[in-house]
Amino acid sequence: MIRQIVNIVALAAFVASALAADRGPASSEHHIKIVWVIVMENQNWSSIKGNKSAPYLNQTLLPMASHAEQYFNPPHNHPSLPNYIWIEAGTNFGILDDRPPLADSQSSSQHLVTLLKNASGGGITWRAYEENISGKDCPLSNKYPYAVRHDPFVYFDDVTDKKNVGSAYCIEHVRPFEQLAKDLVNNSVAQYNFITPNVCNDMHDSCAPSYNKVAQGDAWLAKYLPQILNSQAYRDGGVVFITWDEADIGDGPIGMIVLSPFAKAKGYSNSVHYDHGALLRSIEEIFGVTPYLDKAANQPDLEDLFSVFP
Repeated sequence: MIRQIVNIVALAAFVASALAADRGPASSEHHIKIVWVIVMENQNWSSIKGNKSAPYLNQTLLPMASHAEQYFNPPHNHPSLPNYIWIEAGTNFGILDDRPPLADSQSSSQHLVTLLKNASGGGITWRAYEENISGKDCPLSNKYPYAVRHDPFVYFDDVTDKKNVGSAYCIEHVRPFEQLAKDLVNNSVAQYNFITPNVCNDMHDSCAPSYNKVAQGDAWLAKYLPQILNSQAYRDGGVVFITWDEADIGDGPIGMIVLSPFAKAKGYSNSVHYDHGALLRSIEEIFGVTPYLDKAANQPDLEDLFSVFP
């Protein structure tokens, strides 16, 4: 009887091995190589979709993209800063205000860009492109139309060397938005890229020349997004996530638009319930870094918006 059990176990092992061989080795190759995240401001999805003030988003991007119809900011997570921090760390660390790093910086190293920096194999490169910073110092305070509350990286002590405006690491990684065009031409963008328009161009403030928040943000995307979409880096395995930090009314839904050679695209949309933890989880999966950061562990990823992921 014992011999029969041993033979059965051996046969099962042989069959499993044969099936595995027939399938070939598991692939660890990730198709998506480079990520851009663009965060706009304070608009419900109902204020964007179908809005005549946003012709580029509605007539050009949505027909060529995938998008989510039920993407929210985390429940009651307002104002801006808690949402930017959530995208970076999967939690707001109890922050529910927009104070600068001097008041709200965090000592935790459990956030995305530090996971990327410490990834095996020499680390994964990252860069933040912030509109209207000089690039000569670590931008720890507001300098209108730059809003420090929209720059999550400078809220972490391990990025800023404990709120040091002269931090070489911060200055190296938090760069003026104007540098993006040069990096795209030179094919020298980082693997993870975070883009923050200023408060006139992100749909937050009403500014000249249009004095229409949505129209001005749409025009900004129309001007600068093609630089990414026409780049070698994007064609060779890029993805652009465009989202909004928070809803203007309630918690959303807000926009989540995915552009990639690997997206389902062609106007595909779903009604899966997501929040910013889903974006963070997806980026972690793309780059293969762990652990899932805080609430990102409890969110679905954005795989359904892709034909191939990651």
